[in-house]
Amino acid sequence: MKRRDLVRHLDKNGCYLDREGANHSIHRNPENGRYAAVPRHREIKETTARTICDQLGISRP
Repeated sequence: MKRRDLVRHLDKNGCYLDREGANHSIHRNPENGRYAAVPRHREIKETTARTICDQLGISRP
């Protein structure tokens, strides 16, 4: 999955970019206070994308 598609999915589900880390972007879900690190690769594995969505408590893409 493309990184930009995953970030769009996170934005649609109410998550936002909290801060930039050294190698990851940290996204936060304000509804439940959860956060997850999104790697800065062009392609993100489907299993990683599913794990990020699970960590944030939103639906899988």
